[in-house]
Amino acid sequence: MRRLLMLLLLAATLAAGGCSLSQERIRKADAVVTLTADRQDTCDPADTSHCATPSPLIDAALEADAASTAAKPVHVATLLEDGESALAARINLIRAARKSIDVQTYIWEQDDAGKLVLDELVRAARRGVHVRILADQLFSFRDPGLLAALARASDRMEIRLYNPTFHAARTPPLEFAAGILCCFYKFNQRMHNKLLVVDDLVGITGGRNYENRYFDWDDAFDYIDRDVMVGGPAAAEMGASFEQFWVHKRSAPLTHLRDVNRELLADTDDPRHWNPPTYDKPDRVATLVSDALDPAWIEQHITRNTLRMNRVEYLSDLPGKTDEPKRREARALTRHIMGLVRNAKSEVVLQTPYLVMSKPAQKIFSALGQRADPPRVVVSTNSLASTDAFAVYALSYKHRKRYLTDYGFEIYELKPHPFNADLDALEGRTNAVDTPPLDGSVAGTPESRPSGGGRSRRPGRGGASERFAPSESSSLLGIGSRGSRGPRNRPAPLLTAGVRFGLHAKSIVVDDTFAMVGTHNFDPRSDHYNTESGVIIYDKRFADRLRDSILQDTEPGNAWVIAPRRKTIPVLSSINEFIGDVSERLPFFDLWPFRYATSYDLKPGCVPMRWKDPRFFECYEPVGDFPEVDVSLKLIYTRMITAFGSSAAGIL
Repeated sequence: MRRLLMLLLLAATLAAGGCSLSQERIRKADAVVTLTADRQDTCDPADTSHCATPSPLIDAALEADAASTAAKPVHVATLLEDGESALAARINLIRAARKSIDVQTYIWEQDDAGKLVLDELVRAARRGVHVRILADQLFSFRDPGLLAALARASDRMEIRLYNPTFHAARTPPLEFAAGILCCFYKFNQRMHNKLLVVDDLVGITGGRNYENRYFDWDDAFDYIDRDVMVGGPAAAEMGASFEQFWVHKRSAPLTHLRDVNRELLADTDDPRHWNPPTYDKPDRVATLVSDALDPAWIEQHITRNTLRMNRVEYLSDLPGKTDEPKRREARALTRHIMGLVRNAKSEVVLQTPYLVMSKPAQKIFSALGQRADPPRVVVSTNSLASTDAFAVYALSYKHRKRYLTDYGFEIYELKPHPFNADLDALEGRTNAVDTPPLDGSVAGTPESRPSGGGRSRRPGRGGASERFAPSESSSLLGIGSRGSRGPRNRPAPLLTAGVRFGLHAKSIVVDDTFAMVGTHNFDPRSDHYNTESGVIIYDKRFADRLRDSILQDTEPGNAWVIAPRRKTIPVLSSINEFIGDVSERLPFFDLWPFRYATSYDLKPGCVPMRWKDPRFFECYEPVGDFPEVDVSLKLIYTRMITAFGSSAAGIL
């Protein structure tokens, strides 16, 4: 009876949600938008600049573009490492736009960061700039009323949602389940691209979505993330890529969505227009905007780090990636990354939130490891204590031995309170822990508090936040309750206090000569399902900066080293390792609790070294498989997914 009831519910959902709108309803909604859209122009029509604010970022891009030739392009590129600079750069560019702004993203939340950027885009449209927003449907907006208002906020702004499986802006849990059963490959293919392109002159891509935690504005959990800003001919390639997605059949205008269409037709005389948003922390927002418009601040925090170079490539998978999986262009970025790694000579430095290798990646790293003189492979990734994607972490945990012995990886897992966060990160912030500490640790001790030095990250100021939305990796686990405050959407509870950081940057440096910053997580989902994008830069100076940044996150105060357990009892240790090997290779029932490797911390007075160094065990002490994690259901879930979830790697 339960199965029958479920089938009936799914059939009803498909019947109600699977039908697209009639052309008549779409025409009516289009007419409503045309008649009621805000047509105010806040700029003098005679001003061809559309009242653009002067910007050194635009000026640098214009100079590079003017100096470029077909044979020798010129680019300027800047790493945007901390959240404040990344958000300020976006606001500066939006204010400076003269003709067009194209924005592509995977997540758009209605918190302070999301509302600020949206408000700036509406303001740009109202002064005459053509603004287009393309967001993945599952993880963006989800409020038909908001989208109906945005459809009429300005006649120069357009919004489309990518891949709305059931022709609606919002996907409730039942429709989510129906999507998996009825049309798995279409539903599972998401647009993971992140892109901001201004006037086809300058563009930003990388890991950041539009949500507080990507810009250090969440008061409990923030991401260590990375973008790259590029000015010059590659920006035109970014614009062309955006256009491919914009015109694709999976990109739906708002009037084509059932729930938004219903909102528009409910009151055809609705006078609502976009009003300035109300912020949770208005002073913080005002400070950020002031900094973004201050040439001295922009020079100190952004342009002084800009490099001038020649060869820069922007690559993106094609929209509708799962429609033609064998088409070479469909996986352009994935193929290019694999080629770069395959040809590595001396070193690969990789930073990824989720250390779950796809089969092609496994073959490449296995071949590298079998060379007579294999390149060094350094991997910076999340620990269970730092990630908000415990299910994906479980698969990484399962294959630790393979990564260490077969591929020769040097794995460093981020601590939840890394020392290279600036002291400003704690100013006015909460020291509360998710659960009462069991070991008597006190908030603010050196073990639980970031210290100064290293790369500057400056999270915002304020009280504790309780919003723990699912991470990007949770596509088929947490979507039904995204934005809820349920415990399964929270990171694992910790024994230590303070603002938690999780790694979200996706970058790679090969042989210290070229580098990639983008959206690709180097996992099966990025390979086969999500569309991904990124910038590849062939410049040693840039590669050195990116390499230094990644390696900083592997320092002892910032990460634990993953290494084999010390064999203290020869016979029993060998038996344990043998059983663990057999268990790990099983797709299911990997239940053996004693794993080959564990986490280590540097002892006082020692210098950092690789796990392969003969003196490693003299200078490092084991701290357990899941250091700083409180015993909870999260740990049990992690063990269960390690045991039973390996076949679901592409979904997770």
